[in-house]
Amino acid sequence: MKIENRLQNLRHILVDKELDGFLVTQTENRYYLSGFDGSAGFLLITPQDTILATDFRYIEQAKAQAPDYEIFLISNDIAVWFPQLVADLNLRRLGFEAGHITFTMYHRLTEALNKAQSQSSLVPADRLVESLRAIKEPEEIELITQAVAITDEALNYIQGEISTGMSEKEVAWEIEKFLRENGSQSIPFDVMVASGPNSALPHAKPSPRTIQSGKPVIIDIGARVGGYSSDLSRTICLGTPNSTFNRVYDTVLGAQLTAMAIVKEGMTGEEADSLARVVIEEAIYGEAFGHGLGHGIGLATHELPRLGPNSTDQLVNGMVFTIEPAIYLTGWGGVRIEDVVRMEGGKLRAISKAKK
Repeated sequence: MKIENRLQNLRHILVDKELDGFLVTQTENRYYLSGFDGSAGFLLITPQDTILATDFRYIEQAKAQAPDYEIFLISNDIAVWFPQLVADLNLRRLGFEAGHITFTMYHRLTEALNKAQSQSSLVPADRLVESLRAIKEPEEIELITQAVAITDEALNYIQGEISTGMSEKEVAWEIEKFLRENGSQSIPFDVMVASGPNSALPHAKPSPRTIQSGKPVIIDIGARVGGYSSDLSRTICLGTPNSTFNRVYDTVLGAQLTAMAIVKEGMTGEEADSLARVVIEEAIYGEAFGHGLGHGIGLATHELPRLGPNSTDQLVNGMVFTIEPAIYLTGWGGVRIEDVVRMEGGKLRAISKAKK
């Protein structure tokens, strides 16, 4: 019933966009609409049809995971199988995921239709399925909550294990082992452990650098349960933090708490971002907060909504996203605090529980 509802919602959008059908290629969108988690395939959705096109490696898997779909076998030559896929479906305007299909693939698909003298023309469309995924169903929220619980446990575990002299790589491996041994599927992104000046890099990779007393350490981790992800960041300091650490940390924490207390349903992503950004700007660190306040999370670690400057995404009940203000000071280090929250009853409720 869940898949049926999602397909029905997409079909309403296709009517609004005046599309006769929609070609789905993005991995998470394909899974969301069919339950098929193979690494290759296309969905073709029309008002009447649900077709899953994949190659011989995944035929049996497709039949088992998407029993309500018609299964179409892809051959090696796209010029042959693609016109056959759309033949007899009366698809004059066939939407495709413009944000995912490469220019080369678009050219090959168009050329195949032209050579076959097909009546179908490809029409770029974007974020159609992503807009549906942004509002989570109760079952999705439960899976995200389970993933968050694993990262909470991992963070609390590593704070009892980490010590000066350990390398960033050693700490990252301890975390990754804990995540996998305590219920996570393949982790959604590489564990980040960045210490000292490395923590000024928002996407730093664990290095041989050793953890030192009095220096900031950013830890950014995620787990995955049932295909759904979590995302958690904490900044710690072993030994006695200096005045710079205390000032920067308190500013970031204040920005996060402000946003979590004031963000409400109906705000745009830009309005939510500005609530935290003004706190950081008033502390004279505005230029050191170079990314947005947060992002949606679910089947992908970064999805709708986007909370940041110029974001018009509207925040509504059922959305799950991160709140992660930060300050990065080149040569010194950085502080980031990130929690997963859900919009419920018009307000934010934290899902993450790890101590700060």
